[in-house]
Amino acid sequence: MQRFKSLALALALAATPALADDVTDTLSSALQAYEDGDIDYAMEELDYAKSLLKAMKTQALGQFLPDAPEGWTREIDTEVSGALGMMGGGTGAQAEYTNGSEKIELMIMANNPMVTAFGGMLANAAMLGMKVERVGREKFLWDDDQLTGLIDNRILIQAEGGDKDMLLTLVGEIDFEALENFGD
Repeated sequence: MQRFKSLALALALAATPALADDVTDTLSSALQAYEDGDIDYAMEELDYAKSLLKAMKTQALGQFLPDAPEGWTREIDTEVSGALGMMGGGTGAQAEYTNGSEKIELMIMANNPMVTAFGGMLANAAMLGMKVERVGREKFLWDDDQLTGLIDNRILIQAEGGDKDMLLTLVGEIDFEALENFGD
């Protein structure tokens, strides 16, 4: 049994050579604690490793947030994924874009159980009195000065604030095709 656990950890670490040293160190510490019989500490270390990996995944999703348009600034919110725990989990990235007089908030949320329910609303947008806008090949709802779309039936994009043209331009900068492969 011990040989299997060591082999499983070695395979996991070998399959992810780009992981930060903190992750590999924490996983090694968890394994050592387990081997020493300290189950509580092993679980703490595994939880910590999971939080480090979640932060890496959040950072990877944040790469899809477009750069600020000329004359604008962008500030990325690093705390959005933590709030998703209360909504069923998943990964999120959010940024605020400002130009001094206008503010736009753009959020991308992936693999959250509540997001999939949005697919039905998008499919029935006209019956719900909402206007559908195309951004590239993707459909977005335009309602109450908010642009909302669903990519690959599991990744929600929401943008609000500013004027409609700026929202459409900003959202149009997202690489939807690459975003579909996020988390697969």
